[in-house]
Order: sequence, then structure tokens, then C-alpha cells
Amino acid sequence: MIIMVDSREQRPYAFIGYSGVEVIRAGLPAGDYSLPGAEAHAAIERKSIDDLVSCLMGSNRGRFERELVRLRPYIVKAVVVEANWESIARGRYTSRMHPQAALQSVLALQVRYAIPFLFCGDRRGGQYVTHGLLSKYQYEIGKQAEAMNHHKAV
Repeated sequence: MIIMVDSREQRPYAFIGYSGVEVIRAGLPAGDYSLPGAEAHAAIERKSIDDLVSCLMGSNRGRFERELVRLRPYIVKAVVVEANWESIARGRYTSRMHPQAALQSVLALQVRYAIPFLFCGDRRGGQYVTHGLLSKYQYEIGKQAEAMNHHKAV
């Protein structure tokens, strides 16, 4: 499986220990991770806790919301957060944003853009979920193509 990583991603996952995964850098139209040929259908946006909270405030929020607008029509899309919900609730980040405001912003963005925010605990969990979502998408698309080819042959 080839996983594409956006060329602007500053701390890309290497997927070391994931059998058969090759990582390539490319400019993606949305998100930080995708698959070749699926750049307009599957994308994962990665956020550390500090990056997420920063994206909920001021001018960063507008940029982040524009990214969510681009992701909205995708079949598979998610914001993978390298933290747990409790870390935000307890304000375990460097921003001065009130934890309740951060939590409410995350909930509002999920509803507004129909994009799940997946709290994966840490970086390792984020990498696992990113790989899992992309590999499941690739598998399901393969199954659908197989079924269509079988149907055409009958």
C-alpha cells in the first residue's frame, strides 16, 4: 500500500512496522494523508493537541475551516487528533483558550462540516487510525470494483 503524505506536513508518520507500506510525499488538495488515485476521495488531517487548539482560534480558525470545507465532500475524511478528549478538557495544551471553549468548538466543527474528529490518545494511536482508515478505504474500493467487474462479466 502506498500512503501519500502532503508535502507541507511537518511531522509525517513513517508507518514503520506496517507491512507493505510505502510513504511518498506529494502536494495534496486537502488533508495530510491520502492514497494515489484517491486524493479527491480519501484524506486524513493530522493534529497534535497544541496544533488543534491553535486552529480553533483567531486567524488560524479561518484557515482550518477552509481545510474542513475542502474535506467535506470526501468519502473518507477525519481529523485525527494525537490526544484524548480529557487532555483538552483539562487544558493540557499551551494555548490560553478555555478548555470548555475548545471542546465546544470541536463539537461545532464536527457538526458544521460533517467530519469526525478522532481522539487517538497519542501519536502512535493517530498513526494507527490513519493507516486503518486508508487501508479500509482501499479494501472497500477494491471490493466494489471487483463486484462491478463480476457483474459486467455475468
